[in-house]
Amino acid sequence: MTSDNNIYTSPLSERYPSPEMKYLFSPEMKFRTWRKLWIALAESEKELGLDITQDQIDELKAHADDINYDVAKAREKEVRHDVMSHVYAYGVQCPKAKGIIHLGATSCYVGDNTDIIVMSEALREIRKKLINAIDQLAKFAEEYKALPCLAFTHYQAAQPTTVGKRATLWLNDLVMDLGDLDYVLSTMKLLGSKGTTGTQASFMELFNGDEAKCVELDQKIADKMGFAACYPVSGQTYSRKVDSRVLNVLAGIAQSAHKFSNDIRLLQHMKEVEEPFEKNQIGSSAMAYKRNPMRSERMASLANYVMSDAMNPQLTAATQWFERTLDDSANKRISVSEAFLATDGILELYINISNGLVVYPKVIEAHLMAELPFMATENIMMDAVKAGGDRQELHERIRELSMEAGKAVKEEGKPNDLLDRIAADPTFNISKEALQKVMKPENYIGRSVHQTTEFLNGVIKPILSANADQLGLTADINV
Repeated sequence: MTSDNNIYTSPLSERYPSPEMKYLFSPEMKFRTWRKLWIALAESEKELGLDITQDQIDELKAHADDINYDVAKAREKEVRHDVMSHVYAYGVQCPKAKGIIHLGATSCYVGDNTDIIVMSEALREIRKKLINAIDQLAKFAEEYKALPCLAFTHYQAAQPTTVGKRATLWLNDLVMDLGDLDYVLSTMKLLGSKGTTGTQASFMELFNGDEAKCVELDQKIADKMGFAACYPVSGQTYSRKVDSRVLNVLAGIAQSAHKFSNDIRLLQHMKEVEEPFEKNQIGSSAMAYKRNPMRSERMASLANYVMSDAMNPQLTAATQWFERTLDDSANKRISVSEAFLATDGILELYINISNGLVVYPKVIEAHLMAELPFMATENIMMDAVKAGGDRQELHERIRELSMEAGKAVKEEGKPNDLLDRIAADPTFNISKEALQKVMKPENYIGRSVHQTTEFLNGVIKPILSANADQLGLTADINV
């Protein structure tokens, strides 16, 4: 006895991706597309003069969507061939057209063309979600573009930035991903009808050696399936480098998302910024007070999978023999679909997290002010020089006082008292009140605010304006 609970089900079928992405890689999408391709082939062959009637075409169209899966499944048990099983099942429903289904074609006509169609549709779905992640982050960057925060190099306190300026770094990665995606999508072509080794020999036979009709057949099929063209040359399959290029785009998105998730997790540890945490959400089974960044952690986990999965089509493309070898099939079925499903899940998380980020300005200010005295020392030294001090002497004295204050912070757990030490040192001849005036975070953030505004106006807004019809997606997390 079998049930849903005692057979393996992929988490990528249930937990992470959207229904839209799951449908694109469903049997229904595949087999409906096969039938559309058979109709396109028959129509094109009829238009080019083969003895195919309109009645036959109409019969094929009448049964384009009501696929008799039971017949195909039973036939596949007998013949061990998925394409010929579905040719047979289609013929059972279309007795008048039975003899012209798949005429002149090889299995890759439906298999490979469908893969290109599905990947192209899936890239468009990924693109829509990428645009919406950019939109949410842009709103966040705009809102917090002037909020100073401590910046880090080597995860050590460095010159301040702003919360919004940091968000532009995440945004810029996604913009690069969008450029890569758009380029690869613009190059996607159908395999067309190339025959068993890519020479179109079977179609040369059908068209009595008329090469022009063979060329026109490819273009007609491309037009009917919504593509600009077919690849000009191929073996039996389209080059498996296409799959590698597509998954490299997905791996690029995964890289960007992983970097974002790392930063959010570190910020949540510091209690400066948190991912969304729902009212009834449980952070830990043991520690009830915890607010674990589970969305960001899941994003990183899925991103690791997609980045490693990109190796699969690379190996497949590298090891194909001559015009075709079937050791691509099993790997390709798994690696391509799951890369898309996982990337879809990553972007669902990205939209959800960036739409609900919680910022704690007081904590951010406290962390910044604890380090700002060290960063203000150059300005303090310049003011002391203006008041008649010796630059070299002042530099050495600030170095000594900074070491003393740092030691007190690290070894004794005391607050940073560098300003008190400087005010008490006659070398500087400056009061604590005067020093406090120097301690304005906005004086140390450089062009952060203007850089953020320029980036949002010059780079992000044109993207969002050009894709306004894609905006408005929300993402709910299943578990």
